[in-house]
Amino acid sequence: MWKLRSFVKPYWFITLLAPLLMVMEVCMDLSQPRLMATIVNHGVAEGNLALIWSTGILMLGVAVIGLIGGVGCTFFTVKAAQNFGADLRLSVFEKVQSLSFRQLDTFSTGSLITRLTSDVMQMLNILQILLRQFTREASLLIGSLIMAVVISPRLSLILLAVVPIQFVILYVLMKRSTPLFRQMQTKIDRVNTVMQESTTGIRVIKAFVRAAFERTRFGKANTDLLNASLSSARALATSGPLMTLILNISIVAVLWFGGAQTWSGSMAIGDLAAFIIYISQVLFSLVSITNTLMNISRAQVSAERIREVLDTKVDPNEPAQDQDREREQDKPEALESHQSSALSSPVVGCELEFERVSFVYETAPDQQVLQDISFKALSGQTIGILGATGSGKSTLVSLIPRLYDASSGHIRLNGVDVKELPVEQLRSQVGIVLQQSILFSGTIRDNILFGKPGASDAEITAVAQAAEADSFISKLPEGYEAKLGQRGVNLSGGQKQRIAIARALLLRSPLLVLDDSTSAIDLGTEKRIQRSLQALMAGSTRIIIAQRVSSVLQADQILVLDEGRIAARGTHEELLATSALYQDIYNSQQGKEAALHG
Repeated sequence: MWKLRSFVKPYWFITLLAPLLMVMEVCMDLSQPRLMATIVNHGVAEGNLALIWSTGILMLGVAVIGLIGGVGCTFFTVKAAQNFGADLRLSVFEKVQSLSFRQLDTFSTGSLITRLTSDVMQMLNILQILLRQFTREASLLIGSLIMAVVISPRLSLILLAVVPIQFVILYVLMKRSTPLFRQMQTKIDRVNTVMQESTTGIRVIKAFVRAAFERTRFGKANTDLLNASLSSARALATSGPLMTLILNISIVAVLWFGGAQTWSGSMAIGDLAAFIIYISQVLFSLVSITNTLMNISRAQVSAERIREVLDTKVDPNEPAQDQDREREQDKPEALESHQSSALSSPVVGCELEFERVSFVYETAPDQQVLQDISFKALSGQTIGILGATGSGKSTLVSLIPRLYDASSGHIRLNGVDVKELPVEQLRSQVGIVLQQSILFSGTIRDNILFGKPGASDAEITAVAQAAEADSFISKLPEGYEAKLGQRGVNLSGGQKQRIAIARALLLRSPLLVLDDSTSAIDLGTEKRIQRSLQALMAGSTRIIIAQRVSSVLQADQILVLDEGRIAARGTHEELLATSALYQDIYNSQQGKEAALHG
């Protein structure tokens, strides 16, 4: 937890002021038993009404001062803790955004959600506890010990037998509870993962009538979390009663020996009452410190999990978040420059070359996904890629913008190895439509503008028309201002794909990658999109991954992948004449009669 202290530094003044105010409140509280003893010993015993009134008014004034300290401490504690939590949460989120795909593969989505929510909240809560509750407990413990010794050094010897026992109990509890809390946070990760998968895939679950299976899966994760929580609760179950037992025994001992001193006249009854209050505060403080240390133990686990994310070294190939550039796009000058660009201006393509490229995922080093891939796409050419599911098509194109790095071989853009290009510059030259159309909550306009926030209405309409999206958008009551649900849940698969295509077209990148981006679109609409692409992106180099042969018929070169290798290459006519694998794919989709007629 100490490693996260940098997030507290911006708020050091209020972080220091909060415990000081709490110490002030504790000092006022510690003076109350002594004032009460004065009333009993000299006011009541001697019938001095004036002393009773004056001391009572003094006690009221002390209480008011203590109230001011307590309220001030609470205010500054909450302010410091909430700011600390907000900064920590933002830093974790920004770190996650800066990680590469390879690094993100090491964390599950559910685990990242838990770290951003539950773990950060644990840290926020523990800071509040340390600044307020722990400061009060520690101050009361030390102050009450001093006051007890001042009243009766002999009776204070009872604490010598009690306090060491309580510290031993604290040590044992912390030793047992820390691994249990770590296990519990891991189980929370699993619950969040299952819940996220089930919520995201609810339509698939209902379509396949797998609700019962998902309930069982979530039930198991939930039961595992319950058992982990019960294990940690059992480890702490004896602490409270045991501490209370020690407290009660101590008070009985004080009454036994203190009562004898009172009867003998060596100790005033008011002092005995004050001593009992002080020793009770000592022991109650130890009980509270026990609970606080358990919270610290759990927070320590959360801190380690947060540090695990923050300490992950950013892949040097991953670009930093350029917030200045994003802000620049929002300036009027930037907007004006975007709006002045015309979609009618030609797109300059680029040359793409793969030279003996192979790839394996770090999570599965024994399984080679791509093997010895070599091909070349000249500027303005279209390369079609076909292959069965799992043949490595999507992995191949993810290597171009370096979402992953090739394990061996070279990928060159205009003759320059992509590893030698700044990643931000590289990705600015690649427009990509992923296999899964990811949309964000907001308006349709926001989603199309995602990569180019300053584009004009004319540009938005032009790319929407090219993607055959304008026709259905215009029919919506709110048009381009229509709100989308999470992941575009209120649109069909084909509509989401068309918006994703429009988003990529708006960038007018030299290299356009379409990863099976028309799989949910009918053949007629797909042909119209292809014609629009020919007109709008005439100069661009295009990589088209498809399941349907019809999507790549006009490609300058078609690559047929099989188990991570290029099994065949050529134009449609060449492959139809020379490749049995391509013939099988074509015949299965078009029929023998279509094959005979070319």
